[in-house]
Amino acid sequence: MRPIVVIPARLASTRLPLKPLADIHGAPMIVHVWRRAREADVGPVVVAADDPAIVAAVEAAGGRAILTRADHASGSDRIAEALARLDPDRRHDVVVNVQGDLPTIAPDAVRAAAALGDADIVTLAAPIRRPEERDDPNVVKAIGTPIADRRLRALYFTRATAPWGPGELLHHIGLYAYARESLERFVALAPSALEMRERLEQLRALEAGMRIDIALVDVVPLGVDTAADLARARTLLAP
Repeated sequence: MRPIVVIPARLASTRLPLKPLADIHGAPMIVHVWRRAREADVGPVVVAADDPAIVAAVEAAGGRAILTRADHASGSDRIAEALARLDPDRRHDVVVNVQGDLPTIAPDAVRAAAALGDADIVTLAAPIRRPEERDDPNVVKAIGTPIADRRLRALYFTRATAPWGPGELLHHIGLYAYARESLERFVALAPSALEMRERLEQLRALEAGMRIDIALVDVVPLGVDTAADLARARTLLAP
């Protein structure tokens, strides 16, 4: 397999304006994500941005970025456009989508997702450790059946507390690796009923019969959505 890592980045954010350019110890947040993805060493890393300011910030740090349309509905659509333009000869058969607001993502987590195997899509999950997250609808739960060490076949994703009964719950992490053909199929599908009800894009793939595997990791990376999250990221990434 010949992976490429594409980081979608969107300048507009209602809760944290100009989020990709937020300063974390002298570097924009998007640059921190780009550095973590490069450390994974699974393939070339490119930022797919909706604004020239993001492209300029990445290039100033020595990275590669491409300007995409500003009207994409999701990061998946953005990386699909970027991939078609970056690799028209289809040399890369796996694309890893690393969200642009995960400045603490571990390189090992990126590598775990990139090991696609026979799946259409691989995503990540980690055990829920904080009791309050079990019933939090903002914490998406991944449900799957074991198929190998630290790997599950995904059965469902939900904002509800599931599965029922005693036992571990899994916190879904929104990082995805796609087989190239699977990404192209996915973005061509219309939003599905369960996707719209749960507001979870990955359910579109499951409803269409696509195989999603879940790679288990130990830590949930910090997703930066608010000023409080940004303050926490600055603490975690303090030199």
